[in-house]
Amino acid sequence: MDTNQITLPLLMSVGTAVIGSLQFGYNTGVINAPQKIIENFINQTWSHRYNEPISKTSLTAVWSIAVAIFSVGGIFGSFSVGLFVNRLGRRNSMLMANILAFISAVLMGFSKMAKSWEMLIIGRFVVGLYCGLSTGFVPMYVGEISPTALRGALGTLHQLGIVIGILIAQIFGLEAIMGNDNLWPLLLAFLFIPAVIQCVLLPLCPESPRFLLINKNEENKAKSVLKKLRGTTDVSADMQEMKEESRQMMREKKVTILELFRSPLYRQPLLIAVMLQLSQQLSGINAVTFTVHVYGTLTFLLISLCLSLHLLGLMGMAGSAILMTIALALLEQLKWMSYVSIVAIFAFVAFFEIGPGPIPWFIVAELFSQGPRPSAIAVAGFSNWTANFIVGMGFQYVADACGPYVFVIFTVLLVIFFIFTYFKVPETKGRTFDDITAGFRQTSAMAEKHTPEELNSLGADSQL
Repeated sequence: MDTNQITLPLLMSVGTAVIGSLQFGYNTGVINAPQKIIENFINQTWSHRYNEPISKTSLTAVWSIAVAIFSVGGIFGSFSVGLFVNRLGRRNSMLMANILAFISAVLMGFSKMAKSWEMLIIGRFVVGLYCGLSTGFVPMYVGEISPTALRGALGTLHQLGIVIGILIAQIFGLEAIMGNDNLWPLLLAFLFIPAVIQCVLLPLCPESPRFLLINKNEENKAKSVLKKLRGTTDVSADMQEMKEESRQMMREKKVTILELFRSPLYRQPLLIAVMLQLSQQLSGINAVTFTVHVYGTLTFLLISLCLSLHLLGLMGMAGSAILMTIALALLEQLKWMSYVSIVAIFAFVAFFEIGPGPIPWFIVAELFSQGPRPSAIAVAGFSNWTANFIVGMGFQYVADACGPYVFVIFTVLLVIFFIFTYFKVPETKGRTFDDITAGFRQTSAMAEKHTPEELNSLGADSQL
């Protein structure tokens, strides 16, 4: 039987995990639709307390904090991934993180009743923590339970979950549904529902077989889980790959974030992981509408993942950004340029979903073996959230200064990321974790003028 087929247990496990991705997307987009209504709530609360309306400066500050604190929570959450996954396991870590979802839902849901915009801000921070953890847990779990040949395709479901979450937030945020003065607290607290669904389904899903074999040394349990996920009794190839990785770990052991930065063995893959995350957030995607995200993602799911798609995505976004800049610059003289700008925006988002959208989230799990993987995902996630925060806080000021030429900046960045990806990022399609890391050991060995064996020895003895 083909061990690369999609089975019901595999699909259920991936789908349940991706609920965390949906939560991330939902909470990214949900705050925008009811902005004016929430600003009015802040003003009313301020007037109730101090018997005077809030100043424009203070209102802007409170609103900006409520929006940006989500990314701050995400930064802390992403850096905490490694603290949980090696102790609790991948599945149980996702289960535990839902406690934060429940807390944030209560805080935001009752903020209007309590006349407290502070509860809203704290709730946004807590849900940011949850989403920061999820962006580490979900790609790791999905990558480790998926067959090698399907790892890329199933990994895109993380990004699909994000954009579906954004789309749901946009729909629910309509005034006729929940984006109104009475129901906006429920709109923000809606994350309670997916959290309950995930808590019911996760106990029915297996733990990562890699965690069971390599972290817990439970070979029989790992084999049993693999048989269930693959729908076959012959899982020798998967077991062999994991055992080989386990033998590699005997030499490299667990790697802390500090050790990750110190070791020459991880320098190149870590740089790639960080640069790919930056290519996602500094691409300019947050500067355009989210509503057409889902089309690009669905298109992408019809294609097998490979590195060339990431390159195509980056270059396509650069071309779309140039077209967008031209359209915006000539909009006053030529009214029909508005249609060109719409096409450019659609193309920009579609190209984003072909490459920079999904790939950075799960390629980190493919670039690193079991020892450094949790720390690497934490660093990559931190980079992503930090860039997200910088773009969110700074874009409006840059846009005001540059006008229609703001996308020239993103075009330059996209070209830089394209060049970096072309020369530095290895193809991962169809390759095992050990194949990929062996390539980095070889490159690092050549750079340091050591054999891979000597470098492993050095890394094990002096770095780890």
